Formats: sequence, C-alpha cells, structure tokens
Amino acid sequence: MQGAESLRRTSKRILVVEDNELNMKLLNDVLEAHGFEVLSTSRGKVAVDWAHQHRPDLILMDLQLPDLSGLDATRQLKADEATSAIPIIAVTAFAMAGDEKKALDHGCDAYVAKPIVLRDFLDLIDRFIGIPKHPTQG
Repeated sequence: MQGAESLRRTSKRILVVEDNELNMKLLNDVLEAHGFEVLSTSRGKVAVDWAHQHRPDLILMDLQLPDLSGLDATRQLKADEATSAIPIIAVTAFAMAGDEKKALDHGCDAYVAKPIVLRDFLDLIDRFIGIPKHPTQG
C-alpha cells in the first residue's frame, strides 16, 4: 500500500481497491502515468475508512475482496452522505450474466470487466473526473 500521507493534492485522486497484487500494480502504473494520485488497498474496510479520510475523486472497486466485499463497501459508501457523491467503478473479473446489474443495483456508477481495454477504461474515468494534464505536457 502506498502511504496516503505522502501524497500531495495536485491532481485528481483515485482510490484503487484490488486484492490481486498484479492487477493493483497495473492499475496504479496506468493511473500514475496519466497524472492521477493513487491510494491503494486490498481491503474493503480500509477502502471505506480511506474514502472518508481522503475523499478521493473516484474509487475503482474490485468486487471480490478478502474481508468486506466490494458490493458491501459500495453500499456503505453510497448510504453515507459524506461519501455518497464519490463515483465508484466496479472493476472485476467477476463477469457473469447479471453481475453488472448487481453492481449497479448496489450503487456502483459503472462496471468494467477484466481484462480492461485501456482506452475504454481511460475514457470511462475521463467521463467521471477528467484526465489530468501530465506535468510534462505544455
């Protein structure tokens, strides 16, 4: 996990909730390369706490987590006035018939099945919070 206290609020902040280490690294690398600040956790309970503490601009939520499911974490966040406006995108390999509807019914704002298609994924993020201009771009 990345130390949240070391991050500076210079760009959009995304909370990545993912229990697969390789998937987390991929998401972190892609998001950081596109100018986002990233907070990462593999735990649903930590995600709920960090959403309150750090107020991310967006949450990428895996649905199958070891402690609190992504659906339960989403339901808690959407039921709380302090975090209900944070967009949550379900990003999951749990892609069976009806799963997208289930995720949306639990409060997710969008649903992406793994493996992600990078351009479509970034376009979806852009629709919710925009893509920050990379510091090296004019």
